Amino acid sequence: MSSPDGTAPPDRPADPAAAGAEPQIEDLVIGSPGPAPHFDALAAEHADGETTRTADATGPKLELGPVGHLGDRLFSGLARGSGGLVVAIVAFVGIFLLALAIPALADDKSSFLFSRIWEPGGAEPRFGIAAMFYTTVISSIIAMVIAVPIAIGVALFVTYYAPKRLAAPVAHAVDLLAAVPSIIYGLWGILFFAPILRPVINGLSSALGWIPLFDKPVGDNVGVVFTASVVLAIMILPVVTAISREIFAQTPIAHREGALALGSTKWEMIRMAVLPYGRSGVTSAAMLGLGRALGETVAVLIILTVPNGNDPWTSSIFAGGETFASKIANNAAEFDSPEKTGAYIAAGLVLFVVTFLVNSAARLIVARSAPGAKRPRRTRRAGEGASV
Repeated sequence: MSSPDGTAPPDRPADPAAAGAEPQIEDLVIGSPGPAPHFDALAAEHADGETTRTADATGPKLELGPVGHLGDRLFSGLARGSGGLVVAIVAFVGIFLLALAIPALADDKSSFLFSRIWEPGGAEPRFGIAAMFYTTVISSIIAMVIAVPIAIGVALFVTYYAPKRLAAPVAHAVDLLAAVPSIIYGLWGILFFAPILRPVINGLSSALGWIPLFDKPVGDNVGVVFTASVVLAIMILPVVTAISREIFAQTPIAHREGALALGSTKWEMIRMAVLPYGRSGVTSAAMLGLGRALGETVAVLIILTVPNGNDPWTSSIFAGGETFASKIANNAAEFDSPEKTGAYIAAGLVLFVVTFLVNSAARLIVARSAPGAKRPRRTRRAGEGASV
């Protein structure tokens, strides 16, 4: 290649010194790396939490402030202590109930789990929890059957159907039901609501009276298990509704919009996207409401009519009865001897165990139905192929 004046360019000097003075392309592309920073000694000195001043041989001095972990340690300790405190309280309650119930159970002359007789006093105490257990469980189940579908419907209406101007007042009105005291529910249930339910009781008894559960005994049929169950359903309704509403509102928008983009109607979007996503949350809400129904005391105590000890026991929900909580509260005046006190504490121990088992089962259900939970794969029989 010639120079601008038309002459040939001079040859590259052969002198190594002269060649070294001229920058070469190899030196520009592949340069020698500079001195590597020494961070190991700096990290070792800084790990003690003190101010460290380290100077690199080729760079400026670097100052690092102290790093403290006191806040992390305090928060971790408080969190662990809170969790341990809750577990300790539950354990101490169980130990207390068990320690006071064992002597009474040892002196019981009848079957504690299957007897309906309740005579804890005297030289030969006889008491059983069969009647109380039945009333407690059947009233709670009826309350759940009534409350959970209504709560899910209200939650879906407030979240996806109602306009914003109407959704907020409806949600606040339902939440205010949780602020009503239990004694108000009991008085309202027995004085106002029970007469309204009397035609419903007569209709169910006429249509389904051939089933022992709906057989109506002779009597007033006011303070019956069915009335208490409906009141319990109203009491647990705000709890289940509030939790379900929050779960449904957290459904990912991609799931909802994706279902609508594929041509789904609003109900199909709710059925395919919202309800599967909120299954675990609704289950948790229902179990929380069930725990409230199992342990409710004052309202059930006011509503239920205590059956006479000489009357034959009936499984009808249109008769009176006593739950664990109402039985203990209604006979608190009989805690005048260790034997009687131990009998009632034994009944409370059964209620404690039932509630604990219900919550444990709820946790298992929630863990299996949570979004993203792994489920066991079904396998075909031998010779039919691999797992599906």
